[in-house]
Amino acid sequence: MLILVTGGAGFIGSHIVSVFTGAGHEVRVLDALLPAAHHTPPPVPDDVDWRHADVRDRRAVLDALRGVDAVCHQAAMVGLGKDFADAPDYVGSNDLGTAVLLASMAESWVPRLVLASSMVVYGEGRYECARHGVVRPGPRRIAELDAGRFEPPCPRCGEPLSAGLVGEDAPTDPRNVYAATKLAQEDLAASWARATGGRVAALRYHNVYGPGMPRDTPYAGVASLFRSALARGEAPRVFEDGGQRRDFVHVRDVAGANLSALSGLSGLPEGGLRAYNVGSGDPHTVGEMAAALAMAHGGQASVVTGEYRLGDVRHITASSRRLRDELGWKPEVDFAEGMAEFAVDPLRAG
Repeated sequence: MLILVTGGAGFIGSHIVSVFTGAGHEVRVLDALLPAAHHTPPPVPDDVDWRHADVRDRRAVLDALRGVDAVCHQAAMVGLGKDFADAPDYVGSNDLGTAVLLASMAESWVPRLVLASSMVVYGEGRYECARHGVVRPGPRRIAELDAGRFEPPCPRCGEPLSAGLVGEDAPTDPRNVYAATKLAQEDLAASWARATGGRVAALRYHNVYGPGMPRDTPYAGVASLFRSALARGEAPRVFEDGGQRRDFVHVRDVAGANLSALSGLSGLPEGGLRAYNVGSGDPHTVGEMAAALAMAHGGQASVVTGEYRLGDVRHITASSRRLRDELGWKPEVDFAEGMAEFAVDPLRAG
């Protein structure tokens, strides 16, 4: 099978390319090498058809789709960004890029798509109130955050909430620009599937980490920011009180999830999109992750700053049961092993 991997030179994309080729697939890569993720071109594997082009370039995309059996769409501008001034770049890269790709797939009749989505589409995770059951907290308030009150209260009675695992059928509630673009990508893909009879597996990645993360970029995930600080001889700076819960999933497991999704596309109904959470199933706090990295690296202990970013959410952890049950995927790298490896692996300069 010939697979087009957009963004195949990136952190996650390059691991996917390795897994696909290792499984016997032919791979073609289309990557724009955006400066936010790449400072220097990465090495190109000998057995990969490499195309340096932007996914918004219709002619280049149509050419890259020749003879392709399925697309694995990883190309995107990622992270929370620096401020709202980044919004046009996010929308252009993520949503316009996806629209051009899907229109080209319709024209070329490539009917199968694995889409890189994100847990950010949910906004806050799953919360339960002792009195009112499952509830959805409202927007975070600056006054509360300034006062160091980071836990969201019950929107009905104001009492503390218990955080749990979010499933794919939870309502979506994107709370920053990046999140809005990821949900728009899913909506565009669902529209394409209905119009063409195509099949889509949307993989909602949780906090991905591992070897090959880019160094020293504001668009990277929190694991890369902490690891970059340690590489500079600095202490990781942990926002809020460090108690934010996340599901840290190793990039090799994410690449394996893409292979499982690719294999499972033929079993999905025509004209539909199926969403799958991709998480380890073993949540940890951001503070725990920073401490584990610092200890394994032998660097300075992390510092809890009390700072916050308004677009962040407090707790978001995954239930990946659907991906396990339907596609037979399971994570193989546990938290302690993965963090110990990541703490000493070199980061990519870009």
